[in-house]
Amino acid sequence: MDWASDDTESGAGHWLLTLFCASFAQGLDHSIMVIIRQTSGFSYVLGYFLTECLDFAVLWPRFGRMMQLGWPEMTKQEALMRFWGDAFDVTVNVPDWVALERHISSRLRAGDGFSLATINLDHLVKLRQDRRFRDAYAAQDLVVADGNPIVWMSKLAGRPVSLIPGSDAILPLVRIAAAHHKTLALVGSTDDTLAAAKTYLEREVPGTRIVATIAPPMGFDPVGGSADEVLDALQAVDADIAFLALGAPKQELFAAYGRGKLDHVGFISIGAGLDFFSGAQVRAPAWVRAIAMEWLWRAVSQPARLIPRYAKCFKILPVELIHALKLRFGAAQGTPAREGK
Repeated sequence: MDWASDDTESGAGHWLLTLFCASFAQGLDHSIMVIIRQTSGFSYVLGYFLTECLDFAVLWPRFGRMMQLGWPEMTKQEALMRFWGDAFDVTVNVPDWVALERHISSRLRAGDGFSLATINLDHLVKLRQDRRFRDAYAAQDLVVADGNPIVWMSKLAGRPVSLIPGSDAILPLVRIAAAHHKTLALVGSTDDTLAAAKTYLEREVPGTRIVATIAPPMGFDPVGGSADEVLDALQAVDADIAFLALGAPKQELFAAYGRGKLDHVGFISIGAGLDFFSGAQVRAPAWVRAIAMEWLWRAVSQPARLIPRYAKCFKILPVELIHALKLRFGAAQGTPAREGK
């Protein structure tokens, strides 16, 4: 079938949406579907979201309407994507890979520290529930978009950002560090995983200098005495950048805490990224990631842990979609932030 022809666009859209919903229903727990069906207005907002935001032209030429929208001109200050709630307001202040390289390189040249967080739907759930997590996010210098829903909502808002998952950012950031002759530390996970990840990174990026691998014990307190021990170890080896594979919210809490103690160190939260390098976890194949179905792959792989998490994420989607529409049409409150901090 020729998806590129004008008279088959609507049929292709119906086919793709039907296939998506079928896969969606099969892959998720019934409780998630109940939440979605009972959420007032979800179907209307989702329909608008699918037609206006998802750029299916990436997969099939001339398929999506995104290519025809012609976003209004905005200044860089106005164009930054925001997510907010009753007690938080987070700006994705690093909108793409070019900006990420620029900010990190600038700070490394100046010898300045930083903390970098990768926002996703799970983080938005936690920001609603955890005051300490909100405080930690407020202390982050740089925030990138980790997750296709964040990217799609930014397009819906007319403030597009690029997908920069923590796992995908590791190698580019290691290359930047090597180019600036900076030292690295790997923090989190297990000793075996860190050793394997160290070997992998040093092999893949010539000039990489990993001066410490630190696997905190069970019960690690990211803002207490055990955190101070890790910071002392980082200072002892003169680490310039620490990749944190502690999981949310611990890695963000530790990054904010460490930022206040070691102002010359860059703290980068990367989640399970090191596990993929070491082979401790298997990441979804590239083609699954290309069609934005990595979340389903992970849910099927770890249903007991991830299906309840994704249920909470889907529950907040209607509100976040409405916020995106408010940003697009100028109805959002608050002052736009500038790129970076």
